[in-house]
Amino acid sequence: MTKTALVTGGARGIGRACALALADAGFDVALVDLLEVEMAATARDIEARGRRALTFQADVSDFARAHAIVEQVGATWKQLDVLLNNAGAANPKPILEITEAEFDRTIAINLKSCFNFIHAAAPVMLEQDAGGRIISISSINALSGGVTSAVSKHAYAAAKAGILGLTRSLAKELGPKVAVNAICPGIIATDLLRNLLDDRKEQLTAGIAMGRVGTPEDVASIVRYLATEAHMFMTGQHFVVDGFQWSC
Repeated sequence: MTKTALVTGGARGIGRACALALADAGFDVALVDLLEVEMAATARDIEARGRRALTFQADVSDFARAHAIVEQVGATWKQLDVLLNNAGAANPKPILEITEAEFDRTIAINLKSCFNFIHAAAPVMLEQDAGGRIISISSINALSGGVTSAVSKHAYAAAKAGILGLTRSLAKELGPKVAVNAICPGIIATDLLRNLLDDRKEQLTAGIAMGRVGTPEDVASIVRYLATEAHMFMTGQHFVVDGFQWSC
């Protein structure tokens, strides 16, 4: 039986790479993003791999919309095997400069979105004989408190740390039918970091043991493993994908 996955923030960057890796692994993939044109391009690439694709233009912080999307995926494909919470946004402002609205928005996009889609998807997975897998993209900022490059600061670090707490608590509640894990990427070459990498790539690379910044495909390889390993005895964990970023 073909398995299915839902990827938030699936239009480009890490989300796109993960969606294509899942398609290569035999999954039909539903995409959620605000970027309609880029999302349509990713959907075409999924279909070029012989898999089915669904697209939903949506604000992931909308609780009701998340439930409606999961319901439509279930009605169309009759199952949901993997949920990848990837959607996110950074706000690099210092604590005395960020507004309440900006802080709330950063938390909503990065953390509340995970709650929204897990709240919708978990009942579906618990009812399935095969259970399911929930994977959420956190960040090394959750562990370090934010890198000195000022890619992100307090709101982002707090939201990404919240994902780790949510992952651990949900692993206890949803096991044994649903495995819940998180991934903490380091500096990854995406549109979000394009300007920073253009200006400081050599400096940033010098602080990474592997001698390079990461790629979306580096993260996608871990997502594919967590989604496909049949007898995986891992849940409630976070996996750091940063090339051992010892200084930044």
